[in-house]
Amino acid sequence: MTSTDPITDFKNECAERIASYPEKTDLVEAARAFNIASNREKYSYNFTWMGRPIIQYPQDMIAMQELIWRIQPDLIIETGIAHGGSLIFYASLLELIGKGEVIGIDIDIRDHNRREIEAHPMFKRITMLQGSAIDERLVEEVKKRAVGKQTVMVCLDSNHTHEHVLRELELYSPFVTVGSYLVVFDTIVEDMPARMYDRPWDQGNNPKTAVWEFMKQTDAFEIDHAIDNKLLISVAPEGYLKRVK
Repeated sequence: MTSTDPITDFKNECAERIASYPEKTDLVEAARAFNIASNREKYSYNFTWMGRPIIQYPQDMIAMQELIWRIQPDLIIETGIAHGGSLIFYASLLELIGKGEVIGIDIDIRDHNRREIEAHPMFKRITMLQGSAIDERLVEEVKKRAVGKQTVMVCLDSNHTHEHVLRELELYSPFVTVGSYLVVFDTIVEDMPARMYDRPWDQGNNPKTAVWEFMKQTDAFEIDHAIDNKLLISVAPEGYLKRVK
């Protein structure tokens, strides 16, 4: 139904279009083919944010921007740092909002990456912790730093095995506040051809299988399928989990 408000009308048009995409078989198949071919060719490694490699798909970063602007988090926790591009990305959005900080966790923060991140103007909103994301002592340190934060978002992007991601989900989901998101990256592994990665993860053993298992254990989160339908091209299908209670 058309309203008298053009802004509302536009939002409704977008929502209706996005909801129709799962039925657009040509679009869905084209996106699936691109997801497979681009993952094989390491497409995500080609992008930077404010000078740092981000190793993410632009589509997912636009989705993250939309969520962060809407949620306005006081704290974003991310497991997995790599070159630090996503930490810089989140910190820059918080800088625009005018509040908030980012905690990045990695078992091995390489010296050259640490130097570049610490020298970046957005580092003022970033804290880096070195250690395993599933080390409960490190999680306790994160818990201390989260005290008093009203709105918290969590992003998981470290070791992608089922066992590791499931444990991350169990440990970090309590930090996520109602209405905010827990985003699990690289769930796309389950949708790729078997043995495509020279890593411990593969079909049947990856972040998406961990999400499926986690969702059996909780009713506090829902998979936001509207984001999946909108993006189509993403490394995190079924990985955008909204806390609803």
